[in-house]
Amino acid sequence: MPRKLAKINQSVEKTLQIIEIMAESRQALRLQDIALKVDMPASTVLRLVNTLVSSGYANQDPITLKYSLSLKFALIGSLVSSQINIRNIAHPYLIELSERCKESVCLAIEQDMEVVYLDVIDSPDGMLKITQRIGKVAPLHSTAVGKIMMLNYDSEQLNKFIELKGLTALTPNTITNKEDLIKELKKIKGQGYALDDEECELGARCIAVGIKDYSGKYIGGISVSGPITRMTMEYIDTIKHIVINTGQTISELMAYKE
Repeated sequence: MPRKLAKINQSVEKTLQIIEIMAESRQALRLQDIALKVDMPASTVLRLVNTLVSSGYANQDPITLKYSLSLKFALIGSLVSSQINIRNIAHPYLIELSERCKESVCLAIEQDMEVVYLDVIDSPDGMLKITQRIGKVAPLHSTAVGKIMMLNYDSEQLNKFIELKGLTALTPNTITNKEDLIKELKKIKGQGYALDDEECELGARCIAVGIKDYSGKYIGGISVSGPITRMTMEYIDTIKHIVINTGQTISELMAYKE
């Protein structure tokens, strides 16, 4: 039997009830109608609905004063859907890529300015099992997939990332200054793939490519990782077209068109 949650935020619970009622309605609702449906005082509903409006999650008609949910919920639903579906769509291609390259293959997204691994196919010898796991987070600036995701950043976002996360040196090869990072991102954009050359972990090298959606935005990335004894620069040059093609195939399945 599942353990009962010890603490529940009642304001959040009430807000979710209001959202569900508004979502189920086919038309905008008056404040009194919402209050009646959720069985709450109108003053409480007003406070919570106004919070939704100020945050962009609801709209109020200036003439009728009725409330309706905004398309911001559709955006969130789309983002959640893409994160869930991308793993299902990419998984068979990750297996094939691992078999062809004989190394570990990962699928990752960006969340809160960090890399989050959604899927991992271990290499035949299992060498990287410890360092890469589903749900694990990693820095953007020191990982190949992370640098791919940073191609979405404009100058202001890049400055914010550096301010909040910093450019911490994980190895002697990690990029630790803004100028070098910008130079690296330009290089990645031009060549179509990113490298982690012992920047996150000594003894390991990685190549990554991005996955785009219909808008052309990078929504994830796939990487092939292995020990430097096998993942030589010559070997990476040999397999890079396989990795790039796999990324393009998955992007097309995510509705991306050049």
